[in-house]
Amino acid sequence: MNPLQTKLSIKSWAEEDRPREKMRMLGRQSLSDAELIAILLGSGNKMLSAVELAKHILYANDNNISEIGRKSIPDLMKFPGIGEAKAVSVLAALELGRRRQSIGPLDRIKIKSSKDAFKIFSPLLNDLPYEEFWVLLLNQNNRVISKHLIGRGGISGTSADIRLIFKSAIEHCATGIIVCHNHPSGNVNPSRQDKQLTHRIVESGEILTISVLDHIIIGDKGYFSFADSGILK
Repeated sequence: MNPLQTKLSIKSWAEEDRPREKMRMLGRQSLSDAELIAILLGSGNKMLSAVELAKHILYANDNNISEIGRKSIPDLMKFPGIGEAKAVSVLAALELGRRRQSIGPLDRIKIKSSKDAFKIFSPLLNDLPYEEFWVLLLNQNNRVISKHLIGRGGISGTSADIRLIFKSAIEHCATGIIVCHNHPSGNVNPSRQDKQLTHRIVESGEILTISVLDHIIIGDKGYFSFADSGILK
């Protein structure tokens, strides 16, 4: 048989061309409508790969995913290889997209000062008998995207992996971060190790063009801000 006439499964494609792997490597924005639908389908039919089947569905609906969203389960089941489960998955995903548009974006908290960040971290770190290290991820308007625990240690300290800090920031497309940890002793003054770590974090942020806006240390009677004290860099 002529290899050019042989159906190629998605598994035989280059890794960067497979929808799931492409999404993992390059992000969801890199996928076409057909590739996104193919992920929902999971598999094609005897003649078509999942991506090719998705292209057929799009073509039959004027290449408009909104038109597909208006279809019924029986409508999608008319395509060979589309059973009830696949039809339900596609329509459920499109309905979620429709609802997301109708709700609008979340009104995220905006960080205007070190006190705003302290209010977020204080309930997490007050009265802990051991150290924890957290990162607050911010968008370009200094609004909170999310917060993440980076490390947990003992009474005298904790290790903060800089790679994990910026891995979280990159994965969530953050343009700025605020790092924070607590001192179980209650003393908020930064140690020599705290200053060295802060310097390394700031340097790493400059390389990655992710702004390090502050490092906050929380104790029994308040907090210390590297930014407010002018020693962030």
